Amino acid sequence: MSKFNEIFLDLEADILNQRFISGDLLPSENELVKTYNVSRETIRKALNLLLEKGYIQKLQGKGSVVLDVKRFDFPVSGLTSYKELQDAQQMNSQTIVVHNDLQPISEYLADHLKLPLDTSILYLERLRKVNNEVVIIDKDYLLTSIIPTIPTDAAEHSLYYYIEHTLGLTISYAQKEITVDPITEEDKRLMDLQDDTHVVVVRSDVYLENTTLFQHTESRHRLDRFRFVDFARRRNSL
Repeated sequence: MSKFNEIFLDLEADILNQRFISGDLLPSENELVKTYNVSRETIRKALNLLLEKGYIQKLQGKGSVVLDVKRFDFPVSGLTSYKELQDAQQMNSQTIVVHNDLQPISEYLADHLKLPLDTSILYLERLRKVNNEVVIIDKDYLLTSIIPTIPTDAAEHSLYYYIEHTLGLTISYAQKEITVDPITEEDKRLMDLQDDTHVVVVRSDVYLENTTLFQHTESRHRLDRFRFVDFARRRNSL
């Protein structure tokens, strides 16, 4: 990982963990150069990443001001694991693994992902309990040619941590679709839905750094518990 990315992640963690809160000024470029013992150009690259992700706004003559990031409950544009969101937002949460087994690919998924019907997948289904209520069902379909198995304890902790830190793979990007769907019988059975008739469904096709597709996810969320937000910055048209 490049040095400016490491610095970005370090400063991002400081903001998410509220070491720096909305309205605070980050240390100056000169201070950051001394802290991290790197060039000014490296610091500027890290700050530009924070700027692009919506964590800071640069004010002339003042420096980098931290923006309100509490609204990033479930960022639409980000590719963030549930564990990372849980830690960043200090959610009282528990993960229950319901399925962790090999399955033949369904016709729908084979058609959607343009894969042959004899493709083997690892199916992972997890329930997310927040404050003792099941409010999310996460379904992951992983290509066994890339990820043959996942230990259940790793699935309970963080799938992406296992993929990146144990398998040494680099997760790069995803194509997402967000819809509001009628609840299913499975939703009724597994989730604490109260009187809800619909759930928010986020479907993602996830790719490695080398553009290899390795995962399709379907994440079903109770309507009243999560908001899906993004940070939009207008690009100069000139």
